[in-house]
Amino acid sequence: MSGLEHSSVIVTGAAAGIGRAAALRFAAEGARVVVADLNAEGAEAVVAEITGSGGTAVAAVGDLSEQAVVDRVTVTAVESFGGIDVLVNNAGIMDAMTAAADVTDEEWERVLRINLTAPFLLSRAVLPHLLERGKGAIVNTASEAALRGSAAGTAYTVSKHGIVGLTKSLAIMYRDSGIRTNAIAPGATMTAIATQLPREGHGPSALGPYLGNFGRISDPTEQAEVIVFLASDAASNLNGVILPVDNGWSAV
Repeated sequence: MSGLEHSSVIVTGAAAGIGRAAALRFAAEGARVVVADLNAEGAEAVVAEITGSGGTAVAAVGDLSEQAVVDRVTVTAVESFGGIDVLVNNAGIMDAMTAAADVTDEEWERVLRINLTAPFLLSRAVLPHLLERGKGAIVNTASEAALRGSAAGTAYTVSKHGIVGLTKSLAIMYRDSGIRTNAIAPGATMTAIATQLPREGHGPSALGPYLGNFGRISDPTEQAEVIVFLASDAASNLNGVILPVDNGWSAV
C-alpha cells in the first residue's frame, strides 16, 4: 500500500494476535516497525521474524499504561528510525464479562488503564513528532464492544467506547495538521486476548443470548490488512472512521 515504505511505525500489543499480524504486514510494505509489548520474549520473536525476512524492526518492552514505558517506546522509534509516521494502539485486555454491580475496583482500573489510558498516553507522546512531520496516521483497535452493550462486560465495553471518543477527538483536533485517526472494531478474532469467565454471574448470563451472532471467527491477518490500509495513503480521506471488521456482526 502506498506511503508506507521507509515509514516509522509503532505497533502495540505486537507480540501476538492482531498486533503481530499488523507488525509483519507493515514490515512487508517496507515500513520500519517498533514492536511494543509487555511480553519481551514474544516481542523479540516478532522482531526476529521481521529481520529474518529482510525487514527492519526493534522491540520496546514494558507496560504501556506506565508513562515511563510510553516515553521509552516513543524515544525508541525516534532514535531508531528518525521520527514517527504511524501509531497503532492495539494492546488491550479483556474483562470477565462482569456486570456493573459486580465489577471490582481492581478490574475497572486495570481494564480502563490498559485499554483506554495507555492509548491516550501514547497518542499524546507521539503527536508532537507527527506534527513536526506535518502528517501521520493513528489507528486504534476498538472492538465490537465499542458499538453495542452486548459484546463484553462493563469495564471492557466502557473502555472501548472510550476508544471511539478518543479516535473522533483526535481526528477532528488534528485533521488540519495532516494527521488522520481511525479505528477498527474487530468482531470475533483468533487472538491472544482472553477472558476467564466465571461459572456463574449476572454478566455472563445476561450476555449469553447475544453472543452467538458473531458469525465466523476471523484470522488476525484480516484485521491487520485493514489496519495497514487505514494507515496508508490509500485511506487519505478517511478520518474519524470506526470501521467494523466483523463479518457483518454489527449489522445483526
